[in-house]
Amino acid sequence: MTHHAKPRPPNIVDWNDPQLQSLLDKTEGWSLDNRGVFSPVPCELHIGWGAGAVRSATLVYERAGVMVIEANFIIHAGEQVRVDRMLAGALRSSWGTVAEGRDGHRAEDRVQGIRVYWVHVR
Repeated sequence: MTHHAKPRPPNIVDWNDPQLQSLLDKTEGWSLDNRGVFSPVPCELHIGWGAGAVRSATLVYERAGVMVIEANFIIHAGEQVRVDRMLAGALRSSWGTVAEGRDGHRAEDRVQGIRVYWVHVR
């Protein structure tokens, strides 16, 4: 496309099309679960600025700026946490804020009372 070419018109979607509705109906109830792509790491959560409460949890996903933690206890959104875990034989700590939490979707999550938390790391 050159700077002289006209942009394409946007695609028009008929959300009432029966074929599209049939396809969307098949995806109802789906949820994404990316835990299989990251090896779970045991960790300790220090909850709150005073870090008086230390609880065991599992780090199930990590990338720049975000961690996903599994725990069998409630952490409120907005709570400050420190996540301590062993990495290559050394203790590594990360500080962050709990952005969101929900009940786990897997059957074993429900049995064990697992909740999944997204932590924005500083």
